[in-house]
Amino acid sequence: MDWQKNFGDRLGEFLRAEQFIFNAPMREHTTFKIGGAADVLIFPSNAADVSKIFKLVDEFKLPCVILGNGSNVLVRDKGIRGVVVKFTEKFFGGIRCEGQRLTACAGAKLKDVSICAAEHGLTGMEFACGIPGSIGGAIFMNAGAYDGEMKNTVASVKAVNRGGELIEFSGSSLHLGYRHSIFQENGCAICEVELILQRGNVDDIKQKMADLTARRESRQPLDMPSAGSTFKRPKGHFAGTLIDKAGLKGLRVGGAMVSEKHAGFVVNTGGATSEDVLALIEEVKRRVLDAHGVTLSPEVRIIGEE
Repeated sequence: MDWQKNFGDRLGEFLRAEQFIFNAPMREHTTFKIGGAADVLIFPSNAADVSKIFKLVDEFKLPCVILGNGSNVLVRDKGIRGVVVKFTEKFFGGIRCEGQRLTACAGAKLKDVSICAAEHGLTGMEFACGIPGSIGGAIFMNAGAYDGEMKNTVASVKAVNRGGELIEFSGSSLHLGYRHSIFQENGCAICEVELILQRGNVDDIKQKMADLTARRESRQPLDMPSAGSTFKRPKGHFAGTLIDKAGLKGLRVGGAMVSEKHAGFVVNTGGATSEDVLALIEEVKRRVLDAHGVTLSPEVRIIGEE
């Protein structure tokens, strides 16, 4: 593409060569292990990088997608046109703790944030110890599990808007709801998250994390690529229970399958395409509606060229 060389030259003025990849296969950068190539994949290392990237994206008039760990997304087989900005542990994963305040860069993994909190005798993040995402993605989706959610711990967020300005949001201004935050509407890139946690007993905190980890490992198909829970929880129901009762465990379309371990997960059995997954999702929705009169909605973000 004509713009790629010029765009790459400009990126090279402030990023290292390892911080951007052209024609990057997204199956290598998502937990589903599915997806075509992104025109360019960029790994910022600080908010200043993000600001410069957004200004460059605007100058070149390119579409831009923001990703965290890539654990709650399905990238379409045709890939993603324009720019993907991905926040990773390697480049943007710092964590620090002062008193009851824990501050994490957007690419820090939730598991590592939970461990850091536990080591400092802070309780409130145990629920997140097994969620395979980044702290930025967790705020974006208001991630939750086992009666905990990010809404209960976040004090403030620093983010960069599409104009390249750094903005600080208070926790109360984030509009955190079930799998929702203000960032799904405003297009800002989450860069840093500050949590306020409570004092607790280190041994008790670690024991709770161990119990939740064992529970997750016994119930979820962690040995197969997936995007986590495929469907949102319908009001008054659990998606996995409805799918199981409809007899859909093991249902396949191509390489995509409803997990035999937990019906709420669609897994990649090997070589699944996004079309396989999308067709399976639609078939599950149809059969659950027929069996229970309940309409399921995907929790996974579906991105890329149709």
